[in-house]
Amino acid sequence: MTLMMLLVFGVLMALALPVGYALIISAGLAAVTIGEMPSVAAVVKIFQPTQSFPLLAIPFFMLSGSLMMGGTLGKRLIHFATLLVGRFHGGLGQVTVVGSTVFGGVSGSAVAEASALGSMLIPWQKREGYPGAFAAAATASSATIACLIPPSIPLILYATVSNQSIASLFLAGILPGLMLAAGFMIVCYLSGRLRGFKRLTDEVTLKGVLRATLAAAPALGMPAFIVILLRTGIATPTEVSALAVFYGLLVSMLVYRDLTLRRIYDALVHTAVTTGVVMLVIAASNLVGYVLTVEAIPTAVAEWTAQTLQSPWMVILMLNLIMLVVGMFLDLPAAILLLGPTLAAIGSAIGLDPIQLGIMMAVNLSMGLFTPPVGTTLFIAAAISRERVGAVVRELWPFYLVAFAVLGLISFVPAFTLY
Repeated sequence: MTLMMLLVFGVLMALALPVGYALIISAGLAAVTIGEMPSVAAVVKIFQPTQSFPLLAIPFFMLSGSLMMGGTLGKRLIHFATLLVGRFHGGLGQVTVVGSTVFGGVSGSAVAEASALGSMLIPWQKREGYPGAFAAAATASSATIACLIPPSIPLILYATVSNQSIASLFLAGILPGLMLAAGFMIVCYLSGRLRGFKRLTDEVTLKGVLRATLAAAPALGMPAFIVILLRTGIATPTEVSALAVFYGLLVSMLVYRDLTLRRIYDALVHTAVTTGVVMLVIAASNLVGYVLTVEAIPTAVAEWTAQTLQSPWMVILMLNLIMLVVGMFLDLPAAILLLGPTLAAIGSAIGLDPIQLGIMMAVNLSMGLFTPPVGTTLFIAAAISRERVGAVVRELWPFYLVAFAVLGLISFVPAFTLY
């Protein structure tokens, strides 16, 4: 039945059916065909995972990000990043990376980053003489840092399917996220120096930097606010997400004073639509998990892997290859929910820490966001820059090298995630 489910899913995806519907149809057919589940029970299986209390953190974090970034905070962040690194070689590319890192601590969504920052930074870089394809490449790659910096939505999803601590995953993702940011900034610096990109000549003063830092402080403090509350046990992840919404409302009303009813409405609509898409995939993946569990697929795969690839580093290499390939063709939330249980069983068989596996999965699958053929941030950035996707991909190769280097370190050196 698993084979039939995969075949039906592949056909439906080839017909461009949304992932959630494709999963429900293929898994539903397989579950009914097995004969051990009435159709009513299949519906219950779909509904069941949507009642998870920790999953409430997803819409709340999305809403807090929408509230904070819908006003003037985005421009303040860009101004802060510009004063910080704009005067160096490849400065505007580095501004993109710094902005994405800080924005990731507010939104937790790579797609939201690529859309919001790309619409501001890509046209600006093109006006300053930067190649449009390079500007799009910097945006598409750096947007994925949000998959690691708290409050990362992918890490929340992984915590749900693997029964791991959201707080531990958030803490483990910070260093790899900063490593990616540093590597991408080096790429921008070297590209700017070797290719003669224009440097900003505006005078930078200590007073101006301090003023810009204070203006951006609410966004800069958001990840610290989340991690401190979680690590000290003051609040659960869901409670922290609700506090984040309250924090976003206070900042918009009292600090920036740019909150309007229209912004609240837009933020609520955006959150509802995005949450609906994610929850549909979550509901469908539970039915897929049932089919796989009935046929003992995760256990069988774990046993085969342990017996065939007896060296742990070979197993880790295989896991990375699987996640990279899947991430190129499947949306990140769906990939995490589908691969999570099976890969967790394989990791357990070789003694791989599930927290380390979660960060490996986040990095692998986020690389798929800026990799053809279905890279979401890649196509968003290419559309904003009005450049061909092929031209953007050619500019992405040094960013791929950085991502692979970070992936290698977190895969084979546990200290980078288990600290």
